[in-house]
Amino acid sequence: MPEQRKGLVYGVLSYLMWGLFPLYWKLFDRSGAVEVLAHRIVWAVLTIAVLVVATRRYGRVRELLRNPRSRWALMVAAVLISVNWGAYIWGVNHGRVVETSLGYFITPLFTVLLGVVILHERLRVGQWVALGVAFIAVVGLTIENGRPPWVAIVLTFSFGFYGLTKKQADAGAIEGMAIESATVAPLAVITLIVLAIQGNSTVTHHGPGYLAIAVLAGPVTAVPLLLFGSAATRVSMTTLGLLNYIAPIMQFIVGVLVFHEAMSPMRWAGFALVWLALAIFTTSGLAARRRPAPEQVTATAV
Repeated sequence: MPEQRKGLVYGVLSYLMWGLFPLYWKLFDRSGAVEVLAHRIVWAVLTIAVLVVATRRYGRVRELLRNPRSRWALMVAAVLISVNWGAYIWGVNHGRVVETSLGYFITPLFTVLLGVVILHERLRVGQWVALGVAFIAVVGLTIENGRPPWVAIVLTFSFGFYGLTKKQADAGAIEGMAIESATVAPLAVITLIVLAIQGNSTVTHHGPGYLAIAVLAGPVTAVPLLLFGSAATRVSMTTLGLLNYIAPIMQFIVGVLVFHEAMSPMRWAGFALVWLALAIFTTSGLAARRRPAPEQVTATAV
């Protein structure tokens, strides 16, 4: 199989897995989001540790730890992704799967806005229009709900800043995640100990099957990240950006068709505006990539 096609398969698989995550996290119906998050971190760091040893990436991990810029960036990223994971788990277990999908639909647009504000990048007219339409959608959903869609907003902000921080860290998927997981693992272990002392631990009190589901949080977290990393080295950023929409689409479908979350006409209208914004944003980006650069136009004319 050609490398590009193999990368496409890896990318589709990774986003499909992320899109089906609500079905997995919904299994923790007897546990709170904080406890589930702590288990996810603990089992993820153990899984990643095995992968670091198996792939002999420990040298690269040491290099990142010696570099203050990378080390601090990854420590900040650890906090941001923990907030993202916690908000996502809480949203799924409180019947807000559709709202979590909204967060990941808006994230690409928010990432572009971060590029303008922090990295001083310039936007095309179509991108500004897309941001404006998305903002109107969020305002409309806020009016419809009687409150801002806080789960979606937290997911958008945390993952947007996470991506920006990871860009600054310049670390690979496995070694970067190893440092991120190790950063918050002590706090996760302390959380589990405190819950156990208080008698509020639930994962270990519902049989080996329930505990096994928690242990699977490690591979469930690591596998799609590894597939994504493999895809990123084989396909173009344009292809990767288009594949990005698979996960929130799947989450939206799961929320509506599997968990039967309510969708009022106003809510449908809000999501329609978000999808319109993404269509404008994607079309604008593709058109810019196909347009020859100024020097290429001149060369052709000559």
